[in-house]
Amino acid sequence: MGIVADDNKTHASPKRLPLAEEGIMETLLLPFSPRFIVLTICAVVTALLIGIGISDGKIFDILLIPILIFGALTLLGVRDLLQKSHAVLRNYPISAHIRFLLEEIRPEMRQYFFESEKDGMPFSRDTRAVVYQRAKMELDKRPFGTQEDVYREGYEWMHHSVSPKAHATEKFRVVIGGPDCAKPYSASVFNISAMSFGALSPNAVRALNAGAKKGGFAHDTGEGGVSPYHREMGGDIIWEIGSGYFGCRHLDGSFDPEAFARVAGDDQIKMVELKVSQGAKPGHGGVLPAAKVSEEISKIRGVAMGEDCISPASHRAFSTPVGMMQFIAEMRRLSGGKPAGFKLCIGHPWEFLAICKAMLQTGIYPDFIVVDGNEGGTGAAPLEFMDHLGMPMREGVNFVHNALVGINARGRIKIGASGKIATAFDMARAMAIGADWCNSARGFMFSLGCIQSLSCHTDRCPTGVATQDPTRARALYVPLKIDRVHNYHHATLHSLTELIAAAGLEHPQQLRPIHFSQRTSTTQVKSFAQLYPALRPGELLEGTEDPRFRDAWQMARAETFQPAL
Repeated sequence: MGIVADDNKTHASPKRLPLAEEGIMETLLLPFSPRFIVLTICAVVTALLIGIGISDGKIFDILLIPILIFGALTLLGVRDLLQKSHAVLRNYPISAHIRFLLEEIRPEMRQYFFESEKDGMPFSRDTRAVVYQRAKMELDKRPFGTQEDVYREGYEWMHHSVSPKAHATEKFRVVIGGPDCAKPYSASVFNISAMSFGALSPNAVRALNAGAKKGGFAHDTGEGGVSPYHREMGGDIIWEIGSGYFGCRHLDGSFDPEAFARVAGDDQIKMVELKVSQGAKPGHGGVLPAAKVSEEISKIRGVAMGEDCISPASHRAFSTPVGMMQFIAEMRRLSGGKPAGFKLCIGHPWEFLAICKAMLQTGIYPDFIVVDGNEGGTGAAPLEFMDHLGMPMREGVNFVHNALVGINARGRIKIGASGKIATAFDMARAMAIGADWCNSARGFMFSLGCIQSLSCHTDRCPTGVATQDPTRARALYVPLKIDRVHNYHHATLHSLTELIAAAGLEHPQQLRPIHFSQRTSTTQVKSFAQLYPALRPGELLEGTEDPRFRDAWQMARAETFQPAL
């Protein structure tokens, strides 16, 4: 006979506390929850230690340090609970600070312990290492073959010759200065790119300029003006003039031609360069807060103390392509006939072509153009500007080169390239697609000892390179760093000499796109000549059908930067 279950029987269930009592219990137990237990322990230990110390005065002195430590942690925890800026600290007082500590040391941990030789951004560990080795004149060779995946998409290489040349004995140089230039400048093909005093420490500027003098290459001042630290060492200077006209301005921020002539007439200044835009933040101005405008910076830049030092996004001295050419002609005249040119990161293609049309219309040609790629990085910038604004250096250099060829002006205008250049291969590649010389900023920063800590904008540079804090800047020992700047330049040019000879050439000016190839897929390889097609001399004047230029050329107007739609 089966047993029938009693469906009507009520099963016992655990008794629950009333909601009010349940809430009280949760509140009472809250200090012992994982979130708050660290604060609770610190408070309890502090109270116990104080109690023990009071009860036995003989050991109070021994307990004083632990009391102070746990008491400070308790106060920190109370502050965390009361502050409103960080939710994680309100929920995890004291213990959440570990998160911020780990965030603080994350770049160093990654750099020193976890990244491989080819990892690390913006410069890989391998690239940084070769700069350090060359700066210190240490062995810069690598054993056991390349660590590159030569079959990955994007891998690039330079072609060698079965009949290599002997190594050139003379240093590679390029003469900058067109028919309208009275004082052409013979420049090294590798120079220091624009970095201002103010961004760099006085000792960094001293070491760079003295290294440039020792190695016979040029030092671009950046838009912050010519400082005493540039002049002190006597190295060749390229004076960059930005939209703030620092060092050659009236107090209202307008261009002062007399002040410009006084500075530009100095024999140490070899070229004058108008900065239209920079790759790190094209189209973005800058502000140095009044609190950071020291008496020294006020004097160098020609700005008033107690006021923000503003570098506008655009120039006041001109507003049209024709006006820009006239301003460059004025810079050349005021400097006594020195090479005058401009630097820009290519944006709207019709704007640069409008500049080309202004050259044709006015008959005024710059002596040089420096093309800055959006991979440039010595100016702190918003993420969107840094990652997604402006044309990369290679495409920019090739665009400018072809545009000048297309208007029959390439022979009178030299092109400089800047943007993540650190090695001889970087230089050779840029020169193959249109550059006459290369500038490097971060490469020379590495030679000074920069460790890519990514703290340039904080004024807390750990190596004394990018800071105005004298206690940090003193770490950069100038006599030693002068040699390292010179050594890096010398060793990099020596490597370039070897590459050029291996390709069967005598000078980097002989490099062409046909000397390089890129793997565009796992099964396909293209020559740079295919990736960067060339315009014929005068093709823009004749009417091109090249899709890279046709529409933009038709939209470009010498009278305005706005397109004709």
